[in-house]
Amino acid sequence: MRFGIAFLAGVLASLGGAALASAQVPSGRDVVSSSAFASFDPVARGGPFQIAVVMKIREGFHVNAREKSADYLIATDLRAEGPAGFKMGEVNYPKGELHTFSFSKKPLNVYEGKVVLRMEVTALADAPLGMQHIPLKLRYQACSNEVCLPPTTLDVDTAVTIASAASAARPAHPELFQLQR
Repeated sequence: MRFGIAFLAGVLASLGGAALASAQVPSGRDVVSSSAFASFDPVARGGPFQIAVVMKIREGFHVNAREKSADYLIATDLRAEGPAGFKMGEVNYPKGELHTFSFSKKPLNVYEGKVVLRMEVTALADAPLGMQHIPLKLRYQACSNEVCLPPTTLDVDTAVTIASAASAARPAHPELFQLQR
């Protein structure tokens, strides 16, 4: 009987420890925060602009870069649900950095810290004037050296003001939209 009670106590203790450990694992939404900015404010009707999505990845975690290191990995992906009056263009992903982790024999191409993704957009000649919202979807998989979290998709809203005259357009957020060569 004593053996049975000791065994049961050990099982319960290990289950409690497992529950505690899983409670400390964050969700993918808690590991990456994102915000979006337009390259002009306001944006000229009929003119091109860019949207920058800034990903801030929690210290101790990484996400796979767009150019993933293996087929089974989930690449970072930004997609637009372009509303009427906007033509959505290509996304420019930064290069990742190769890092070695204890769970992989070869280095992996990842993003860490702060990463800026840029999307080309055109406000068409018939784009609605005033404040407009461009919804984006950011998909990624966050991992630490101990665990990979399930893939996560974040909704990212980009608010832009559309002006009728090109002369009204003013560059915004130069720290995010420096000339890229």
